[in-house]
Amino acid sequence: MDCGTVRDSRTKRLDTIGMLARHAYAHAAEKGADVDTLLRKAGLSRGQIDDPDAHLEARRQIKFLNLVAEALGDDLLGFHLSQNFELRTVGLLYYVVASSDTLNEAILRAARYSSIVNEGIRLTQREGKGIGLTLEYVGMSRHLDCHLIEFWMAGLMRVCRELTNRRLTADRVTFVHRRSVNSELRAFYGCKLQFGADADETTFPLSVRNLPVVRADPYLNKLLIKYCEEALAHRETNRSSFGTSVENAIAVLLPHGRAQITQVARKLGMSQRTLKRRLASEGLTFTGVLNALRSDLAKRHIGDRSLSISKIAWLLGYSDVSAFSTAHKRRTGMTPQASRRHLHAKPRRCTRPSPIKGCDAEENC
Repeated sequence: MDCGTVRDSRTKRLDTIGMLARHAYAHAAEKGADVDTLLRKAGLSRGQIDDPDAHLEARRQIKFLNLVAEALGDDLLGFHLSQNFELRTVGLLYYVVASSDTLNEAILRAARYSSIVNEGIRLTQREGKGIGLTLEYVGMSRHLDCHLIEFWMAGLMRVCRELTNRRLTADRVTFVHRRSVNSELRAFYGCKLQFGADADETTFPLSVRNLPVVRADPYLNKLLIKYCEEALAHRETNRSSFGTSVENAIAVLLPHGRAQITQVARKLGMSQRTLKRRLASEGLTFTGVLNALRSDLAKRHIGDRSLSISKIAWLLGYSDVSAFSTAHKRRTGMTPQASRRHLHAKPRRCTRPSPIKGCDAEENC
């Protein structure tokens, strides 16, 4: 490992979310996608992709991943990217866990130092009947994403397997977002998978905690911990939007019909009055955040043809299908069924000459 890289990491944060966006860009380009157009739609530029030190806003990166997945027709983009990802490119965090003595030591250090390389997702560890590793979003909306979280959850499993040189399996793996369990995911994890859960979490049996790390190096580990502690002490505090925190709290409560302000305030550990005041300081209201969240989730769920309209109504916390249809039509001018037909309609090729220069040959006309 280059000691200069270690020294640099004390003063410069390594943006691993940005690293994933660049990985997705290269993958999409290799597949022949119009990557520069996808970047523009996500509000990103080629210059940001080419400059490894350029900051990429998390929300824009998530949007880019969604656009790449749509362009490639790959609903498991994040998971697929995780399979050929070079783990060492994570940098300092990888080397400090890889030089630890046991898997439990490695996990504890990964949780402590995860913010050095990534402020967007926080890793936490808890121990009870099993060892729970939870990925939590910080300063960005969880409901917009599925590819980023699936990338890091699979990456976390790959790291644990590589450290111990064993094909470890968890007791269970859970995700907040919803999807049908895919055979690829089942084969990779080899355990119970749950989507639509309350947390993004991998739970290992307690028996794995003392598994030795095959490349343990106590001398290197001691040196790297010193650098990590210095980097941790100098890190900038991530001041996330309070509106995003409210949005993430609502998202978990929606399917249970409990997304009322009283429940959200209780989940965030404050009074309704404080919640309203803090939202107002950002120019937001609880109803506005709730409606915007429902609108975003409706677009995603309607695109998933495995979900019935009645199931979507329940997922969004509406009392019945009629209430959902009325609200959706008021927002979009279409019923949920019409939106689904429109979303999945294949564009027919334009067969008549267009007087407009640069006419898109696939444009509906």
